[in-house]
Amino acid sequence: MEDFDMSQADNREYVLRKVKEDGKILDFASKELQDDKEIVMEAIKQNPIALEFASDRLKNDKEVVMPSVEKVGWTACYASDKLKADKELFLAGVKIDGQILYYASKELRDDEDVVLEAVRNKGLIFKYASRRLRNNKQIILEAIKKDKRAKEYIDSKELKNDADVQAILNPPEQ
Repeated sequence: MEDFDMSQADNREYVLRKVKEDGKILDFASKELQDDKEIVMEAIKQNPIALEFASDRLKNDKEVVMPSVEKVGWTACYASDKLKADKELFLAGVKIDGQILYYASKELRDDEDVVLEAVRNKGLIFKYASRRLRNNKQIILEAIKKDKRAKEYIDSKELKNDADVQAILNPPEQ
């Protein structure tokens, strides 16, 4: 970053060249250039984490956000509220990083497909599933297969004592 000439923060060609070398340089670009789709896309291509420095308008553009989330997952935290309710975006992200269920909209935390993928990646994220899905046996089984500590978030006493659940939590000794 020390080789970024701040007097060039408004120079489109200069900033474009620099973000191709280091995407996080987008942080030093002018507000106008942080809102330039081509520059932001190049920055994200070089370093998906550069999404943090994109304008709010571009953080609401699925075409900009998706390439970042598909590679890193957790950058979904930078997405607009509208995109935090986008099932396709979150399905792509939870496959990489189940932890991002934390950033998902209330509706996606109640979506079986999204939650199932999230717990397959990170079992303990089960705690951020909707109350309804914390009583879904298939999701419970996937969560505790990945991380037995997820059992703490099972709402139903009946499901906590379910034979299939107990077989995972207390496997028979061999």
